[in-house]
Amino acid sequence: MNELLPLLLLLVFAVMILMPMRTRSRMVQRMREMQRSLTVGTEVLTTAGLYGRIERLDEQTVHLEIAPGVVVEWAREAIREVRSPGQAGEATEGPAEAVGE
Repeated sequence: MNELLPLLLLLVFAVMILMPMRTRSRMVQRMREMQRSLTVGTEVLTTAGLYGRIERLDEQTVHLEIAPGVVVEWAREAIREVRSPGQAGEATEGPAEAVGE
């Protein structure tokens, strides 16, 4: 049993190191695929928390319209996720009701 303990500890240590690396690698691959599949007109969220609609795509950059007539340039790697319509900053209709009234 004493001979197997170091081997068992080494195996547990290897699993604890390799599993998170594998998970991170898959996550990076999905992010790259999403960034490659961007199209004009898609609503996105940047890593800085900025919502915008893609106006133009270049090889390394994305031009986002963040307000009517306001277009800013971002690196493709700065796009965190694709947003579905109505998800980004959706406003409620009508006046907000006060609590306790």
